Amino acid sequence: MIVQQLFLLSILLYVAGAVASLALNRAGKIANYASGISAFVAASAGMAAAIPVFARGTGFTMAAAGFIPFAPFVIRVDLFSAFMVLVISLLAAATAIYSLAYQEEYAGRGAGVLGFLNNIFLASMVLVVASGDAFYFLVFWELMTLVSYFLVSFDQENPESVNAGFIYFLVAHAGAVMIMLSFIIFFIHTGTFDFASFRSANLPPATKHLAFLLAFFGFGAKAGIMPLHFWLPRAHPAAPSNVSALMSGVMIKTAIYGILRVSVDFLGASVWWWGLTVLAFGAISAVLGVLYAINENDLKRLLAYSSIENVGIILMGTGAGMIGIARGEPVLGVLGILAGLYHLVNHAAFKGLLFLGAGSVIYRLHTKNMEEMGGLARRMPWTGLAFLTGALAIAAIPPLNGFVSEWFTYQSLFMASTSSFLAVKVLSPLLAIMLALTGALAAMCFVKAYGVTFAGPWRSNRAREAREVPVPMLAGTALLAAGCLALGPGAPVVAPYIGNVAAALLGTSPVRVSDGLLVFPASSARAVLSPPLIALLLVGFVTLPLLIAGMQGGMQAGRRIDAEPWACGYKYSPRMVYAATAFAQPLRVLFRPAYLLRTTLAGPGYTIAAYGKEAVVYVARVESMWKDYLYGPLLRGTVRLGKRVQALQIGNVRLYCLYIIVTLVVLLLATVR
Repeated sequence: MIVQQLFLLSILLYVAGAVASLALNRAGKIANYASGISAFVAASAGMAAAIPVFARGTGFTMAAAGFIPFAPFVIRVDLFSAFMVLVISLLAAATAIYSLAYQEEYAGRGAGVLGFLNNIFLASMVLVVASGDAFYFLVFWELMTLVSYFLVSFDQENPESVNAGFIYFLVAHAGAVMIMLSFIIFFIHTGTFDFASFRSANLPPATKHLAFLLAFFGFGAKAGIMPLHFWLPRAHPAAPSNVSALMSGVMIKTAIYGILRVSVDFLGASVWWWGLTVLAFGAISAVLGVLYAINENDLKRLLAYSSIENVGIILMGTGAGMIGIARGEPVLGVLGILAGLYHLVNHAAFKGLLFLGAGSVIYRLHTKNMEEMGGLARRMPWTGLAFLTGALAIAAIPPLNGFVSEWFTYQSLFMASTSSFLAVKVLSPLLAIMLALTGALAAMCFVKAYGVTFAGPWRSNRAREAREVPVPMLAGTALLAAGCLALGPGAPVVAPYIGNVAAALLGTSPVRVSDGLLVFPASSARAVLSPPLIALLLVGFVTLPLLIAGMQGGMQAGRRIDAEPWACGYKYSPRMVYAATAFAQPLRVLFRPAYLLRTTLAGPGYTIAAYGKEAVVYVARVESMWKDYLYGPLLRGTVRLGKRVQALQIGNVRLYCLYIIVTLVVLLLATVR
């Protein structure tokens, strides 16, 4: 009963904070504190409600009659939902603290409205993953989409933000239509929108395939999988940085939740090619997402493209698990879903941290262009340290959290390669190679992101004059940095609980994945990893030389007089610095074997090398191809159609959307009461 009350308290606090923030809009700073403090307390209540369910494995259900006869209002928090509520609440708490100082920039520019939208956004995400009925799931999904649209286009003076919000609005609703059609299929065969009945739906094979495909691509559009990703690198950077952290860290994960809920929980993942489809789209998204990220000089766009990469990694683990379920291999099923869920929470931590770090940089420099940054580790040391922690985590550097979840993903792919099914046996090692390529490119990408932004000399007067951000912003980033540190070495404790979520979702027995300080993929004979020991050794490697130097009298080197870098005898110029653009050039190294061939096999070698060069150019151009030849014409056609239809109505579409949000909030309050 206490857990249920804490959950309701969390939702009510989000809504109360939203209303208070809107009412105090003209007060500016007070409105900001009202929304931030209420969001933090609400997130704390959400964590307090989710942790007992997550730890004990016993969920709860709350039901009310509601206003719709065919759709009673049902909140059903099982182990999977509790896991998602915990992830959302963790990032909500960090961004709430961060916002106390960050949103002061919006004082006099709608800070109260921003706080209102932010709190409703958080409440809608929690309700999406806690809904036990398809009708209300779609209501809260639509509420989440509408509010996030307003947040993306919040800066109405910036045409890029308005345009990004419009594109996001179209794609999100196209995906919502597919999700709705998938749920209608279940409704036709069960006569109810209750998720509990969906699990027992007896769908014909062809209908089952259709329901899966509609759900996968409908949720995939929100997750940003390739090639449905084109809205994401525009929408996430356009939003305020605390909102970008939420959108990239948890909003796109609600789509992962939807994919798993429908394909695994409702449909049982009973067909092998479903898992292979998820795995293939994940691999393509991972490789292309990080390739596009490397070529970006806009810091927030780089992070947005990196989210596509990490969604791909999550789907790779999920796809491997679905293959295991379909092939009657529950150990592979649990291990793959465990890998996907572990990377889900890890990505929420380190991507939220990176977006908040980027927001701190932009807060001081008022630019997203990395070419105008540089040297910020000296001016903003704590922000630089936090960003470095996130960069190491997302690059899967041990012993941080990204390394552990990617290690589990590798193990699930290796286990899948032992399958008796030929297609899976052949493709799994190739996909593991693609994951390795993704990891190498991610390391390169974040060497660029950190090095160009925080290391080297200053590249602008704004970078030279920058100073550290206020304490609340540092506290928010520190909370997520601590999460990255804890989820890595703490894997022997954390992994079994996430494994229990995977096992409960599959309806099978838990799989043993840890023993003492070790983690392993179901059997210690297959592979063993000890994140705490790795952490201890790495700390030792860093501190031991310093200790020895201290015992020998300390460093005796003279103090450097000239602050300028050495330029090989030439007069130093800032133009000599290895800039952001230059980091994309080493991509050609990826095709080194092709270039080596031309020295031994002159004719064929030149041909292969030429194809290698063309492949690099193609990867750089394919992003614009989606926009120029597919999405651009669709968007222009939609705009033209909209202008014709506009003659049938008068008014402002944003105002109508606001009416919808207010109506949904009123209905929610009335239903909960």
